[in-house]
Amino acid sequence: MSVDLLSRLKIAPLLCDGAMGTLLYAKGIFINRCYDELNISQPDLIRNIHSEYLAAGAHIIETNTFGANSFRLARHGLADRVRDINFFGARLAREAVHKKGDDPLIAGSIGPVGVRIEPLGKTSLDEARASFREQATALAEGGVDLFMLETFGYLEEIHQAILACRDAAPNIPVVALVTIDEDGNCLDGSSPETFGTKLTEWGADVIGCNCSVGPVAMLEAIEKLREVTDKPIAAQPNAGMPRSIEGRNIYLCSPEYMASYARKFVKAGVQLVGGCCGTTPEHVRAMCSALRTTDAKTAKFQIHTAEHTQSQVAVPELAIRSRVGKKIAMGEFLSLVEIVPPKGINPAKEIAGAQFLKSVGVDAINIPDSPRASARMSNVMLCILIQQQVGIETVLHYTCRDRNVLGIQSDLLGVSAIGLKNVLCITGDPPKMGNYPDATAVFDVDSIGLVNIARNLNRGLDIGGNPVGTSTGFTLSVGANPGVDDLDEEIRRFEYKVEAGAEFAITQPVFDLKLLENFLRRIEHCRIPVVAGIWPLTSVRNAEFMKNELRVSVPDSIIERMARTNTADAARAEGVMIAREMLIAVRDFCQGAQISAPLGRYSSAVDVLEALGTGGSGASASS
Repeated sequence: MSVDLLSRLKIAPLLCDGAMGTLLYAKGIFINRCYDELNISQPDLIRNIHSEYLAAGAHIIETNTFGANSFRLARHGLADRVRDINFFGARLAREAVHKKGDDPLIAGSIGPVGVRIEPLGKTSLDEARASFREQATALAEGGVDLFMLETFGYLEEIHQAILACRDAAPNIPVVALVTIDEDGNCLDGSSPETFGTKLTEWGADVIGCNCSVGPVAMLEAIEKLREVTDKPIAAQPNAGMPRSIEGRNIYLCSPEYMASYARKFVKAGVQLVGGCCGTTPEHVRAMCSALRTTDAKTAKFQIHTAEHTQSQVAVPELAIRSRVGKKIAMGEFLSLVEIVPPKGINPAKEIAGAQFLKSVGVDAINIPDSPRASARMSNVMLCILIQQQVGIETVLHYTCRDRNVLGIQSDLLGVSAIGLKNVLCITGDPPKMGNYPDATAVFDVDSIGLVNIARNLNRGLDIGGNPVGTSTGFTLSVGANPGVDDLDEEIRRFEYKVEAGAEFAITQPVFDLKLLENFLRRIEHCRIPVVAGIWPLTSVRNAEFMKNELRVSVPDSIIERMARTNTADAARAEGVMIAREMLIAVRDFCQGAQISAPLGRYSSAVDVLEALGTGGSGASASS
């Protein structure tokens, strides 16, 4: 068996399966159950999950025995069933492999004992080793091809597990995986250089990391690990960092994002790739496809600009969702103009504005959701009216402020059914910013959780992973603020949005190119297309309001230019000129522009777009 695993790793990277617990929970098994015991009480359920991962392309499947040691099973009154649960766990995996008819490998999953061992606890090293040995012996009897020691946070404990596996079955290879924090260190503080050296010295056949963090942090740790060992390396990250929603951990990485990192792991020297918590057969299927692709460039369209290359979601998927999605997928410059819903019930001005904008070639209308927490007509209704009466696509701003997770899912299913296909996922302004400061807010989730919900619906699943029928097919965008005071936090949240499934971003209004350029440099590791927000200022007072009350970065030089104007018309003309300059400047490194229309002057937005030859010529309509 050992020769088989190690020889295959020399030929090509192998793909492991994903999470067992995530799927069991999604299938209705409550977390207070002993998941390992299901090997005996519900064998068909476990066998079918193995089959799902095999069908997705996994080369290695793990037994459902992560917690099947005497210490953990004792909590459920099952300490005397260690042998049965592990033996049958291995047999179920073997049956699934046999049914598939090819040669996947079976990994016997062994996790920590779940109690403190010396010197931090009263359980001795010998007791821990004996527990691991009992589990490993049963797994070996059941026919596993390798032992997978996973999610160990303390080096001394995984050392005892390695020794126990050697005691039980010296010829079965051992994969030793530690769990790390965002800094790449084990729970006991050991750095990649330290745990890499130790695991190598202790004789593990394959070493690496799993669980706890998403692909980005794990890749950084793997790169350090590679420097201190000649052993094959494994990486099995979570599907992003979990977000707590209604007491549940929701994992945010899309299958496409995990697939992109599968390629990056292999490029960094990883030979055993997989996923941990939150990883599903869909993730594994995408990763399998990515690993089969010999040239990553053929898997994604590349958009070349003067300064860098940015990758997009594969055209066959994104381009068919909407016209906006197609522009993004094909690398074409996207032009959006914002229309704010009216305060009353008469949308005639907004409908006429959309007709005008369509006539001059604008790609889509961007409609905010009660901007600055003011009470206006539902932007969903305005989107529907514009698409039905004008025939131009809209981008629906959807906020978390007013809806719980049930309402969010219901709304998104409804807007998809009515034909809205582009959604900008944003957290939303709190009510205290608007005209009704005593109004309450919900905020069950923020924009990151919202993207995750929408991405699930795109896959035909609700937030619990249950099928909802036909998938929604949204093109998903998110907001970004290059000029925020705490840019580190903005980048961190942007990473999570990309992991959740965001496909392009729309920035806050840009007046300072240096801030935008710095932001784009900071997101190179998680780059998605960026559409720059452009705001034609209307007066020096408008500029000061943007800077001091909306906290938009407006350079003093811009305010001075607006201050030098003598009339309202001159101020508006200067604002358009500044916006045109911004648009021309961002054209080389952004994939589109969203032009605002202050005070409903849509012709001003078109005047800005004319700087690129977009929006028609001589536009004079005032909508």
